[in-house]
Amino acid sequence: MKDRDISVVICVYTEDRWEDILAAVASVRAQSLPARETLLVVDHNETLLDRLTREYKEVEEVRVLANAGPRGLSAGRNTGITASHGEIIAFLDDDAVAERDWLRHFASGYEDPRVMAVGGRTMPLWASGRRPAWFPEEFDWVVGCTYKGLPPGRVRVRNVLGGNASFRRTAFEAAGGFATGIGRDGDKRPLGCEETELCIRLTRARPDAILLIDDRAVIHHRVPAPREHFAYFRTRTYAEGLSKALVARSVGSGKGLESERRYTTRVLPAGVVRGLRDALLARPGGAGRAGAIVAGVVSAAGGYVLGSVRARRGGVAFSVVELPGGSREAA
Repeated sequence: MKDRDISVVICVYTEDRWEDILAAVASVRAQSLPARETLLVVDHNETLLDRLTREYKEVEEVRVLANAGPRGLSAGRNTGITASHGEIIAFLDDDAVAERDWLRHFASGYEDPRVMAVGGRTMPLWASGRRPAWFPEEFDWVVGCTYKGLPPGRVRVRNVLGGNASFRRTAFEAAGGFATGIGRDGDKRPLGCEETELCIRLTRARPDAILLIDDRAVIHHRVPAPREHFAYFRTRTYAEGLSKALVARSVGSGKGLESERRYTTRVLPAGVVRGLRDALLARPGGAGRAGAIVAGVVSAAGGYVLGSVRARRGGVAFSVVELPGGSREAA
């Protein structure tokens, strides 16, 4: 892969994250391996589109464009993929900042031509300045971060996590784009799993494909104050169950829940034991963490059951978008 052949896509939707968006773009522009371009895809917000266009009108390597599909993160990502020029397309959340060697570590993973995706490690930036004592690390995915239980180093995985991930362009040519109807849509119920569904679909289309997570490719993700509360935790875990039901509908429960079975039978029980042990040793938050793990499992299971019923009744629909090859000419 040539140097500077990575396009970075940042999907944005609200002016409330203005400073976060500027910080995200600045972290990409400061990379030790410069990106070929940064694309800011604005999700049906004309005011934000105009403001960002003015902000970056003199910055050649930053392009601002409108989401060309339906409202939501998946369509925004698909818009960025189609408009991009790089051989590799990386995705960064609009409320995160990447460490200086983020893209360099991504790029090194693609030295093997079989590698179709490389993800990284996402660290939480708590609004309160510290992790809530009751919040289990095993559930950091609730706030969009890397959770306890993932293997360290550079390892093969079933799927990467969308806010800190990259894909070879040919991955989308083989499998299509992100499925609309699964992922987030602004401030509505925090659904997810669109990257899980895509990755499983990719490995079905390309059985030889390798997907990696490299924990040296680090970003720091802002966790706003409302997401530090149990009410959000419960809502997000329930939404994850709904999302997993959609994934299972798309790719089957075997692959769709393969990693989740290991997680719920090995990682989470160990977390409960640690929490109870800490409670017995009078360490802060031990009982709360154990209780949160149990509550999270119950909530996610409830969402999965309801989502499965809705899917069988045809009450929920999503679609996979076939993407054009995209332009490979100079930007």
